[in-house]
Amino acid sequence: MLTAIFRLFLVLVVAGIAGLVGKSLLGDVVGWLIAIAIPVFSLLIAFINQTRLDIFVKGAGISSLSGFGGGWPEIFFRLQRIITLLRKDIEHVERQHKRFIEAFQASPNGIVMLDDQDQIEWCNAIAERFLGIQFKRDALQRIHYIVRKPEFVEYITARQYEEPLVVENMGNNSGLILRLQAFPFSENRRLLLIQDITDLSKAEAMRRDFVANVSHEMRTPLTVMMGFLETVQTLDLPPEQKTQYLEMMMDQGRRMKNLVDDLLTLANLEANTQPAPNNRISMSYLVSLIKNDAYALSQGKHALNFEVKTPCDLLGEEREVLSAFSNLVSNAIRYTPDVGSINVSWSINPAGEGEFSVTDTGPGISSEHIPRLTERFYRIDRSRSRETGGTGLGLAIVKHVASRHQANLVIESTPGKGSTFTLRFPPERIS
Repeated sequence: MLTAIFRLFLVLVVAGIAGLVGKSLLGDVVGWLIAIAIPVFSLLIAFINQTRLDIFVKGAGISSLSGFGGGWPEIFFRLQRIITLLRKDIEHVERQHKRFIEAFQASPNGIVMLDDQDQIEWCNAIAERFLGIQFKRDALQRIHYIVRKPEFVEYITARQYEEPLVVENMGNNSGLILRLQAFPFSENRRLLLIQDITDLSKAEAMRRDFVANVSHEMRTPLTVMMGFLETVQTLDLPPEQKTQYLEMMMDQGRRMKNLVDDLLTLANLEANTQPAPNNRISMSYLVSLIKNDAYALSQGKHALNFEVKTPCDLLGEEREVLSAFSNLVSNAIRYTPDVGSINVSWSINPAGEGEFSVTDTGPGISSEHIPRLTERFYRIDRSRSRETGGTGLGLAIVKHVASRHQANLVIESTPGKGSTFTLRFPPERIS
């Protein structure tokens, strides 16, 4: 302010001095014209620069600040510096804002920002998919007016956010199980985080089912054994009957041992996710081992045929491959009625893949059961499985062995006519 007054005073002084000089040299009229022209010219410069500043304020570029005359160039220079610094700060903030938005969009979890009225201020694409909302359409709408799940509305309106909320069938995703939790932050706003726990819930359900199935499978033979032991302990039985009871207890003991062995095998396979090594496996020798075990298990009740059609070996882990092949053959023997036939073969198909096939003349399997056969403890007929001594883990082991060897398990079956189980190995596993 003082600088502006000083400049005005200086202009007037210069105008007065110039007028007096002009009056003394050129006459009164010229002197007065000079005295008036100097402040008028100064006012004209101020007006031009003020006009340029007004144009800039209304949205023109920074180039409109180039002024001239008086103290305006210094003022414009300072404004240019301030504006340049402000623009750099704004650009930096915008870049940070863009990075934050990109990070939130890249998050696998849904994120919704709510104001103090529970209105949607922002959400990422995952939250839109989880909750069935559209940000462009639903911005500044109260979230519980859009997501009308009763438990969700109660959670949002109760303002009790210490524990998360688990909701099933949210939005347009009938199969999703979501865990939601709100976190308050500045000015009574809330950050709603949404996590898809569908797979986690399924895994937990499988774990519970697995524990229940193992407990059930172990309890039955234990109950039978304890009953026989109690009978042998309390009653004076003839030697032949006591021997019979002991043999029955031995059968139940073998059943529990087989179950424990299969559980350990399955646990080892699940823990080892790396591809199997490329150890050379003699298929002729392996098929001969399986053949001996099959004849012992069948005890002459079935027509068994084993054939190595192509003299090529397999590359893999022999112990695992033997377990998978043995499970396929033993299942065929157990589920094929007496006098039925079972054909086992090893060959190379036209695509160069190795195929181990087991074909039986058993009761066959309905198509609705085939996709679930490799689940642990899945049985079509539980009573039939117990009679045959199966553990319910054989095909689950086969599936994991196949995965370790990049192989596929193909199941073909016709009810009443029998089934064919084929393990198909890729060409790089063939020696």
